[in-house]
Amino acid sequence: MQLPTAVRQYLLITFNYWSFTLTDGALRMLVVLHFHNLGYSPLSIAMLFLFYEIFGVVTNLVGGYLGARLGLNRTMNLGLGMQVFALGMLLVPTSLLPLWLAGVPWVMAAQALSGIAKDLNKMSAKSAIKLLVPKGEQGKLYHWVALLTGSKNALKGAGFFLGGALLAVLGFNAAVAAMMASLAVVWLLSLMLLKRDLGKAKNKPKFTEIFSKSTNVNILSAARLFLFAARDVWFVVALPVYLSSQFGWGHSAVGGFLALWVIAYGIVQTQAPKLTGGKKSAVANALDADAQATNVQVPDGRSAILWAFLLAFVPAFIALALMIGISPFVTVTLGLLLFGVLFAINSSLHSYLIVSYANDEAVSLDVGFYYMANAMGRLIGTVLSGWVYQSYGLAACLWISTLLIATTAIISIKLPR
Repeated sequence: MQLPTAVRQYLLITFNYWSFTLTDGALRMLVVLHFHNLGYSPLSIAMLFLFYEIFGVVTNLVGGYLGARLGLNRTMNLGLGMQVFALGMLLVPTSLLPLWLAGVPWVMAAQALSGIAKDLNKMSAKSAIKLLVPKGEQGKLYHWVALLTGSKNALKGAGFFLGGALLAVLGFNAAVAAMMASLAVVWLLSLMLLKRDLGKAKNKPKFTEIFSKSTNVNILSAARLFLFAARDVWFVVALPVYLSSQFGWGHSAVGGFLALWVIAYGIVQTQAPKLTGGKKSAVANALDADAQATNVQVPDGRSAILWAFLLAFVPAFIALALMIGISPFVTVTLGLLLFGVLFAINSSLHSYLIVSYANDEAVSLDVGFYYMANAMGRLIGTVLSGWVYQSYGLAACLWISTLLIATTAIISIKLPR
């Protein structure tokens, strides 16, 4: 039996997103471990991702505008093609580059292009879901967003493992070449099969409309900025280097451990609709046609406050345990598991809320603005991760994470309930 068009397009978009995420996660781990092995300091490694995050901020603003003007199929395919090119840049021999561009500047340029590609791809995938789900079916929308977000992060975890394993088995250049060839095949398939003009606005928006006029979108975007800064301040650079230097783990061990963490994190995200809402009452089902199909209470601002406050206690607990001398191995591993569960729920809940709040007529504009804030948070967290860890250690990164999550919860008080 042939699947409905909307379902086929959802599966294709998800496959594109999965494939991109696998190479993106692997590339991040490859770069962190490869340059750590070459003797680069944590702050220097963080700087390699500086342009990746900076261009992510710009891309989400402009990408949402382009998605509304040109169609989400074009922005998604553009992102895939740019990632293929970025991987190819890393294969260029240093001897062929000008002296001022060789080494770190060239890697930063490749990471910048990869950052643009990643955010074009993500913005396109998240925006497209709203257009594929029938209007008003919020429960179904929450399920589809949670499934896409969770499965993507599970694949990102697999990418971490793949990056560490490929570096150990093939070396840096061969690993990058293999990923480039695989993603090029996916890109060609997407060019042929993805529906044209998906998400293209009927009334072409002006460039000045890239900044959201929705109060709810603005508040949620601010909360998202602090949430992701709180994660990346200890996860991006500090944690992989800590695991390698303090526990003596090799590349495959670090990549494998973080891979399992992100995979579990992604699985929890797919279950977020069950964990954050519960089932609706019989009365609510009778009043809400959507509930009859999903039987799930969709979250609101109250849910965002509660789950953010719960999350804030976890990095504080890990930091305190490290400071009073409890086993670092037990503290970090168990703390990471609890942090992963609660952060996954927070992230999935936010991902649903932005798609729900977004304007139907130009969904990519609101989604792009929101992920601009997400990228800004990642940028802040990445820079802080290298600087704070190098200067003060992992515990300091965790205390800053606690403060940032508490700020997320306070901002979320303004969200509609």
